[in-house]
This record gives sequence, structure tokens and C-alpha cells, in this order.
Amino acid sequence: MNKFGSVCHAGSRLTRVHAGIFHDFHHSWIEEIARALNHELLPADYYALRLLLAPPKVKLAAETDLEFYRRKQSAMAVRHVSGDRLVAMVEIVSRGNKSSRQALRSFVEKAAELLDRRIHLLIVDLHAPGSRDPHGIHAAIWGEIHGKDHDTPAAKPLTLVSYETALTVRAYVEPVAVGDRLTEMPLFLEPGAHVPIPLEAIYGSAFAEVPRRWRRVLDV
Repeated sequence: MNKFGSVCHAGSRLTRVHAGIFHDFHHSWIEEIARALNHELLPADYYALRLLLAPPKVKLAAETDLEFYRRKQSAMAVRHVSGDRLVAMVEIVSRGNKSSRQALRSFVEKAAELLDRRIHLLIVDLHAPGSRDPHGIHAAIWGEIHGKDHDTPAAKPLTLVSYETALTVRAYVEPVAVGDRLTEMPLFLEPGAHVPIPLEAIYGSAFAEVPRRWRRVLDV
């Protein structure tokens, strides 16, 4: 069984220390995705980079734990060598992205803006829908860009979704549940052109790098 189900389940009840480990694993996973893209998946004229958010110049006085993790997002950009043009992004949804109405709204608006700029997206959401996204993250994004509803199967509440954007936006949605194997998902580089992302294998590589002490905590 893929360990992502156990990690997700643990993620819903992590202590403050464990939340940091869970978040660190997400970063390791996105790094493994970037490494796989650069080493073997992307054509020679594309490259992937982890995104780093510049810290504000004003001294931070206080913030909540979830806001801290929301700011440290697990995201990666794919660019084309011609002018380093941004063509696609991969983002792993964090607990912080759903920690408040404002945080979720910010995530949804950012996704809609990227798609409007014809930047393709692959979003991995291994957190079950909550009161702020009762039908899941894709339903929230789809409602923002199209004003249409999308139902998430109750038996498979977690979501993998790839967006292809051109004159219209197409969504390739794969609902998953705890214990399922992660489906290979397309990452579009141009309309009609994509590379497959083997999320299952890459997840396993990232999990193998977690220190043994924390693997036992996450794998419960």
C-alpha cells in the first residue's frame, strides 16, 4: 500500500512538531518531482525549479503555526529556455492553504490567475475537503473560473488534478482515497503536449529520504 494514505491521515492530527515533519516531507516530494523532471522527463528546452518566496523586509511580530506553513508553500515552476518563460506549475496543497477562508481564497485566486495567463497546473491535494472546501480544491477552482459545480466522490475525497489551458481550460481529475496508489498524472507544457508525472514512484523516493525516526511516526 502506498504510504501517502497514512501520511495524510497522520497529517490531520499532527502535533506541532509533527506538522513540521509533515511539511518537510512535502518539500522533499516537490524536490523529487523537480529532479525527475530535470533528469529524465522534460524535453531539453524546458527546466524545473523549486519556488522560493522572498521574505518581507518588515520584521515579523507574530503569526500562527498554520500561517507559517502556508507561506512556505510546496510549489515548483517549469520554464522554457526561450526567455525563461513560465509554462507550468506543480503545487502540493498544504494544511495551511486551507487554514482560513482567506488562505483558501488566495490559493484559488492564484490558480485561476495562472490559468488565465495560460500557465498549466498540476495540483496534488491529499487533504480531505473541509468546511471551507466542502467539495474539494478542484471544485473551488472550477467554480472560480467557470462558475460551475463539481462533485467529489464521497468514497474518494482526495484529488489529483491537471489543468490544460489555452482558449479554454480542461481539467483532468483523478479522485483518490487513503490507501490508493497515486495515479500517473499529465503535466502540460503546451496545449496538447504533456509529460507524465509518476507520482507514486516519486512519492516513494521522497518517503525513503525521511529520517527513520519520523518514518515510523508518519507511517501509522
